Amino acid sequence: MKNTLAILLILFLSHHVSGQNITGDWYGEIQIQGLNLSIQFHISETENGFQSTMDSPDQGATGIPVTTTTYQAPNLTLKVSSAGLEYNGVFDEQSQTINGNLTQMGNSFPLKLDRNKKEKERPQLPKAPFPYKSEDISFTNTIDGITLSGTLTIPEGKGPFPSVVLVSGSGPQNRDSEIMGHKPFWVLADHLSRNGIAVLRYDDRGTAASKGDFKTATTLDLANDAEAAFTFLLNQESSDKTRTGIIGHSEGGIIAPMIAERNDNIAFLILLAAPTLRGDKLMLLQKKKVEEKSGVNPITIEKSQEIFGGAYYKIVNATPETALADTLHTYFMDKFEGGIPESRLNTIIAQLTSPWMVGFMKYDPEPVLEKLTLPILAIYGSNDLQVPPKPNLTIMQEALKKAGNQSATVLELRFLNHLMQESETGLPGEYGLIPQTLSPEVMNLISEWIKDQFRRQQ
Repeated sequence: MKNTLAILLILFLSHHVSGQNITGDWYGEIQIQGLNLSIQFHISETENGFQSTMDSPDQGATGIPVTTTTYQAPNLTLKVSSAGLEYNGVFDEQSQTINGNLTQMGNSFPLKLDRNKKEKERPQLPKAPFPYKSEDISFTNTIDGITLSGTLTIPEGKGPFPSVVLVSGSGPQNRDSEIMGHKPFWVLADHLSRNGIAVLRYDDRGTAASKGDFKTATTLDLANDAEAAFTFLLNQESSDKTRTGIIGHSEGGIIAPMIAERNDNIAFLILLAAPTLRGDKLMLLQKKKVEEKSGVNPITIEKSQEIFGGAYYKIVNATPETALADTLHTYFMDKFEGGIPESRLNTIIAQLTSPWMVGFMKYDPEPVLEKLTLPILAIYGSNDLQVPPKPNLTIMQEALKKAGNQSATVLELRFLNHLMQESETGLPGEYGLIPQTLSPEVMNLISEWIKDQFRRQQ
């Protein structure tokens, strides 16, 4: 009996030690088309065995549930059913590494994991010393009673200076517009302030140091925030009141014209990947372009366009009295013939019926653009799948022509994706893999265009 107890105790201790060794955070990279994609697993031990989550930070994906985690020393197997992914590795206790392969859809990638978190090198990330002043500031959107926080960078020397507010794209963004390890607004602000231009960038409402609730905000609400930022910047001693404008990216490229239509103090607009299609049409086109580039079956794409096109139509034509969530639930159950899990369906409906999404789908930017005669620089990327240059660029040109705008420049630059990076495919999954944060061509174009606008006035 004593021998049996001793054996059981040894087995228990062996299992316990193994669990302690394999648990924790594991980091590695796989190579895809010459680019390194970070993969992270986080393993913990429970009463019933092991459980894990997976991160793909370069693709903006975190906390992905690992369906099964199996460890029989020294072999580790992790399966992520939702992504059709499996990792098989061998744990080396002495070196604290796991050597193995990650497989997905018939592709296999060597993946060595260790406990050392690897920070992606972003070569354009600004580094001290900085030849400009940097101040943390706050201002108030008096319409909604929200205090927002940001950073103001002011060139050295005698002002006042040309000045710009940076307005971010969709989703809650901090003042650097941080995404997948990139900080494009900081990179852009650094470039502009080194070139004699003051820059205000701010945290979206409910994000980082700014107050308010982003989840309930519409594009119109965010426009009030952006206009409050502009007013704050305009009233700074460092800002030249005749040379203060707005740079908007993506949804920010919708917001900037909204404000310019009603605020004559705005001297110029720079619009990066600005949508000009009505929101529902843009969402459908974006969906189609991403799926085509991802190699989705054309029949599947066509069916998806039909189903979601019908759903978007219901959203755009809904009245305040419409029970939109119930309407969409009935619609999708019919279209998917009940073959979609209720939890998944509820997630889709919650996204489609959010205040922001409903407002975005109904909004048409074109009529506002048809009224703008101030200097405008609009830049699109040929690889942009989220705001494809055609037809958005064409509508931009036609709308500004209809406005009689004699000071507009509309450009399409080769190889640029939605984030204005030089890219291969333009797919969102590529954003974090690209070392470059923002195309130097774009930054130089912006700073020179601003300077050129006011050289003409002198």
